[in-house]
Amino acid sequence: MAASTVYLDHAATTPIDPLVREAMLPFLEEEFGNPSSRHRPGQRAAEAVERARADVARATGAKSADVVFTSGGTEANNLGVLGSARSRAKRGKHVLVGPTEHACVRDSTQALLDEGFEVESLRLDRAGALDLGHLASALREETVLVALMLVQNEFGSVYPVREAAKLVRARAPHAAFHVDAVQGFGKVEISIREVDADSIAISAHKIHGPKGTGALVTKEALPLRPLVFGGGQQGGRRPGTENVAGIVGLGLAARMADELLGGTRSSTARCKALLAEAIERIPGARVLSPGAPAQAMSPSILAAVFPGVPSEVRMNHLEELGVVVSAGSACHAKASHVSPALVAAGLTAEDARCMLRFSFSRTTSEADVRSAAETLEQVCRKLESTHR
Repeated sequence: MAASTVYLDHAATTPIDPLVREAMLPFLEEEFGNPSSRHRPGQRAAEAVERARADVARATGAKSADVVFTSGGTEANNLGVLGSARSRAKRGKHVLVGPTEHACVRDSTQALLDEGFEVESLRLDRAGALDLGHLASALREETVLVALMLVQNEFGSVYPVREAAKLVRARAPHAAFHVDAVQGFGKVEISIREVDADSIAISAHKIHGPKGTGALVTKEALPLRPLVFGGGQQGGRRPGTENVAGIVGLGLAARMADELLGGTRSSTARCKALLAEAIERIPGARVLSPGAPAQAMSPSILAAVFPGVPSEVRMNHLEELGVVVSAGSACHAKASHVSPALVAAGLTAEDARCMLRFSFSRTTSEADVRSAAETLEQVCRKLESTHR
């Protein structure tokens, strides 16, 4: 990526932190031991894995024994959803899933539906906030899983997971409460103990770590039916030879994300406010804030609708001028259909096709945002005059 490029798609992925890269390098080169081996190279690898496990545990308010390393956020969410529900199938088969979940959660619950589970979607109210009243009424004695994301990945709503957990505990005693924290961890406060979740999913590459590594953090050795079998690593909950370099990267990235959380929140909030002010000056454009002010919004994600031309057209013009943004979730980039999350939030199909997502991290500067805002206004003026 050119040095002059302004990158505002951190919700898709973040640049790896130089300190994280440096920490990983020995385990890609001379320290290549298998952590299951009993010789010294293997034991050094195992010790590195356990140090990373402790770092992730501290950053998420868990115990080291309750951190399960995975290949990323998708697998962590799959394990949290499928593993929890299947392990409770004798107690019931009713599952509740958030209304705007990521595809890895929605598709996991679809798999449960195919296995004979009953899957029910939660709702947003008219303002776009999570309808806690509907959650309360939907919970049953036979509910065995509730899956709800912390931060919505396309427009940034922060859902009230603590309040949801209280309802789950009171009304569904056999249910596991799983939180997809992939877009929230390192951007908003999240502790598995404070939230009273049974599991939370995180991903390294969303917090300046490497791609291909994530974790499912559980509470008190949560019963999980594994998705893969063999070897017995990680207590059998996720067998297979550990990705030592990736795990080391995740451990340091998680520790840094936790330590730098306050500064990250402040800097991204300023960046978001600057860009929102610029968008409000563009005729016809509007910033999306479903559920606000009653429901918080992430400081790291700003979504806006720019009527007139499809978002891909505006996105391509911006990229030609050195500003990288997205037309929504990276996981929907190749799909022709409108995102279900945007429909659930009340957008029309036309508005959904005209939405851009801007996302920030601790590496985003206010100068970056001012430059991007000027370019955005320039592109919008050009497209408006072209399509009159």
